[in-house]
Amino acid sequence: MLETLVSQLLDPFRIGLIVFLFLTALRTRAAMGLASPLALGVIFVAVLLPLTTGASTATDNAAKLTAMACGIVSNAIILGCFVSAWAVWTRVRQ
Repeated sequence: MLETLVSQLLDPFRIGLIVFLFLTALRTRAAMGLASPLALGVIFVAVLLPLTTGASTATDNAAKLTAMACGIVSNAIILGCFVSAWAVWTRVRQ
């Protein structure tokens, strides 16, 4: 399980999806807010990737659910890094 989490944290496609999710949420935060689009995006990416990439070759539903659960955790960690970097950036700019 730790190997799955580490591989997801280092996946450039996942990082790219989270970066663009964050940028889109920043652009639409006046209309949508920031928390709900980010939370739903983290869940969406965590479910989407195991169903459409190489992890989908696993026929075991438990393996897919484990990949999705680890995906939610890894997406939240990646997003937390970007949100904290953005908070520091906006604080320094002021």
